[in-house]
Amino acid sequence: MGRITRNFAVTRVSVGADGRYFTDTRADTVAVEEPLELKVNNTTLTTTMRTPGDDIELIHGFLHGEGLISSRVDVAEARYCAGTDEQGQNTYNLLEVDLAEGVKAPGPEFIRSVTTTSACGVCGSTSIEQIMDKQAHPIEPVELDPQVVISLPEKLREGQKAFKRTGGIHAAGAFTLDGEPVVIREDIGRHNAADKVIGALLLQDRLPARDLILVMSSRASFELVQKAAMAGFPALVAVSAASSLAVELAREAGMALTGFTRGERFNLYSGALKPVKQLSESACPPAHLDV
Repeated sequence: MGRITRNFAVTRVSVGADGRYFTDTRADTVAVEEPLELKVNNTTLTTTMRTPGDDIELIHGFLHGEGLISSRVDVAEARYCAGTDEQGQNTYNLLEVDLAEGVKAPGPEFIRSVTTTSACGVCGSTSIEQIMDKQAHPIEPVELDPQVVISLPEKLREGQKAFKRTGGIHAAGAFTLDGEPVVIREDIGRHNAADKVIGALLLQDRLPARDLILVMSSRASFELVQKAAMAGFPALVAVSAASSLAVELAREAGMALTGFTRGERFNLYSGALKPVKQLSESACPPAHLDV
């Protein structure tokens, strides 16, 4: 299996207020980005740029997000094939998938002639109507607990082992409605990280994810909301901003969506919150202040 990080010699530059600068050369750890070619029923479907690791989960999540499979039994076999480097070592950058008998093979409309970058998700789906038509798991709306929401980014960060070493890799995580981690995955591409989480849940027969929250270390794009909706997540929590189309899709799908979830604050773009807890009769009343 390929490495997820590599070390490079870098020169760190510190610039002073007077314009003078100082340099220091040392080793730095960066996240690996390599292509993964996906073949389905002997036909190349796409090539995506990803961080090696959890590739089987990645392709299951990807195929689920495309609406090509709905459960793990839809895949008869997934295997690495011969893809070698200059030294003749397997690069693990080619995966072949055989769909189960009776599962419809992807048509020409699914085949992408260009490489999917680590910043791109399911770019072929461009309308909310298309997503709603393909959605296999209708979302059951939930009320979010604000205390749980603000705790999720830090809990996600605690599971980001590669981020601690590189500072340059995205993460996605599935958490219970009470904030307990179920699956956390990392990747150079935020969409790949989401696919790895969804693929892991699919392989565990945990889709639809009606009792889970998808948490992203990135912004909430249309493609990420699409993947969450297809998997049946009732909520998506993002550390950064949400796009306009992401908000529209979340509202149409009945999904709770938060953005800028940092510290003690977040923006609620879609969905509802749990009612504020009321003081019990035995609780001390608020003090009266004479002004």
